[in-house]
Amino acid sequence: MDGDKHGVGRRAVLMSAGIGIGAGLVSGLMPAQAESAPAGEAEVWSSDYWANKGGVKLNLWRKRVGAPKPGEKPLPILFLVHGSSNSTRSSYDLTVPGKGEYSFMNVFARYGYDVWTMDHDGYGHSGSSNNNSNIASGVEDLKAAMPVLAKETGQSKMHMYGTSSGGIRAAAFAQAQPDSVDRLVLSAFTYKGTGAEEIARRRNRIDELRANTRRKRDAAMIRSIFTRDGHPGTTDPAVPEAIVAAEMKFGDTIPTGTYLDMAANLPIVDPKKVLSPVLMLRGIWDGNSTNEDLLDFYTQLPNGDRQFVILPNTAHSPGYGKNRHLLWYAVKSFLAAPAPVATS
Repeated sequence: MDGDKHGVGRRAVLMSAGIGIGAGLVSGLMPAQAESAPAGEAEVWSSDYWANKGGVKLNLWRKRVGAPKPGEKPLPILFLVHGSSNSTRSSYDLTVPGKGEYSFMNVFARYGYDVWTMDHDGYGHSGSSNNNSNIASGVEDLKAAMPVLAKETGQSKMHMYGTSSGGIRAAAFAQAQPDSVDRLVLSAFTYKGTGAEEIARRRNRIDELRANTRRKRDAAMIRSIFTRDGHPGTTDPAVPEAIVAAEMKFGDTIPTGTYLDMAANLPIVDPKKVLSPVLMLRGIWDGNSTNEDLLDFYTQLPNGDRQFVILPNTAHSPGYGKNRHLLWYAVKSFLAAPAPVATS
């Protein structure tokens, strides 16, 4: 947490990108490797639902320990927002045979959350409006999901986690509908994209991205996500193959909108209008951003309840990485933080 409105939080930022925050997180984790897998094998219940956005059916997916029961105390909601190239179940509920737990949803369900996610317009199980599913469209998707959550849970406020362009979607939603978002986690986020190699590559494709509502997303492209930052060893080779198996049933194209937004329209989110407590996470080798770009965003956030964490030995996709337990630890700790005591 950060008591200095414009300074960098003492718990959060590092003096050196190579060590600093990342090293602090590792040292805190070493005695507690049990954080890599929630205790016990509680049965995780799941169900899907449908939201309606102007006639387009959007698929929602939910997991929690045990089916909901009338009259029970509601669990805190964690809503997960997927990124540009994969639909939501391969993003947050992936099975990698023989390689341990990769389902973010299972992990946080066992931590005591009612975990929800959705396929955005034109992705996965959802229908398509035939638009390019840009960030603005994603915000409308999230707005359409809210009545479903309220009906099923009796709650109107949730924690929200977004990764990559899903982080931009989540932050834009928090800006547009602040009363719906409690604590906000932005993982692998991009603010202006200044100095980021992957954003520069996308800027070279602006004309192509503007000319088409969908782009090629075949097996080779999925594999490239884990090599483009120059550190392929951060991810088990079985992970992209599991994603390929999950995603190819939806075809080999994906909407262009978030790529175009990140190439041509940044910044999309005004940090001064994001009122929630915020955790910003990045892998130390993430080519979608730089420390400077993200700290520019971080220092403008108005809520002093904020953290900035760099994950060591991690590239753009921390939830898929060999060090994903560090991600789970950081997010779990942030979501469970006690509320500050009023002092005036």
